[in-house]
Amino acid sequence: MTTSHSHGPNFGRRVDGCPRCAELAAGAEPVRWSSSRAERDRDYERRAREIREHDCVSAGCSVICTFGDW
Repeated sequence: MTTSHSHGPNFGRRVDGCPRCAELAAGAEPVRWSSSRAERDRDYERRAREIREHDCVSAGCSVICTFGDW
């Protein structure tokens, strides 16, 4: 958990007197709200590879294979 900012959005600029801005200026890690695009792309590629490599015969799928339904 991090300290909250004492001001509204400021688009990366520090505000004097804000405790969170002081932490960031002192070297604290910024909060990451979502994964990076590269990480998301790796996840999509991994999932697509799993779907391509799926073998219904060895997996024992029925008439309708639902493997890989997103």
